[in-house]
Amino acid sequence: MKNRNQALAALAVASMLLSGCAAATGSVSAPSAVSATAPSAASPEAGHTDSQGGGHHGGGTSSPGATKDGPSDAALMVCGDQPMDRLTSILNLKEDPHTINDWANNTFTCTYHLNEGALTISVHEAVDKASALTYFNAMQALAKDASPIEGLTNLGFPAYETDDGSAVFQKDAFVLHVDATDLPATIGPENITRNALAYQLSSTILACWIEHP
Repeated sequence: MKNRNQALAALAVASMLLSGCAAATGSVSAPSAVSATAPSAASPEAGHTDSQGGGHHGGGTSSPGATKDGPSDAALMVCGDQPMDRLTSILNLKEDPHTINDWANNTFTCTYHLNEGALTISVHEAVDKASALTYFNAMQALAKDASPIEGLTNLGFPAYETDDGSAVFQKDAFVLHVDATDLPATIGPENITRNALAYQLSSTILACWIEHP
């Protein structure tokens, strides 16, 4: 996989598991209904109103399956302390960036407003693992310049990344999408690539999900 050391990736996840994870705290506002069209197997990314979505295209109908009343605790974690702490550490931010979140059509979206642009993390909650994999496969098929994430770096889950800064993982009934496509090619004092940033935030969230299934 491009620009990534497999052993370091596994070590990073192990470190997160040891440090502990918690569900999103009071910093997450109550998700509100939005008018965006939901993602679907035919057009998985239509529901991301705040993301530029450079690696994906589509728009249309609602996703199949029952509509949930609100996001799960696991989905709320993408707007919680762990990804926020990881983001501020990587970019050496002096304060937490402003975030907004939405819940629509079984997709929870958290947008981090950085000076350089928007970073969007979303979780689609399918009815079961098979439905989530179908949704993931449709996203990958439609994604521009998608490359599978393989070996230790996929953490044992179906995963892919796009050249312009997205990372997508499927775990159980969840499809996690970290979208850094609105950011510059490199960011922060260490000039981390947006692909590496998307991957590191993905691994942080997945580590929390592994600890708190």
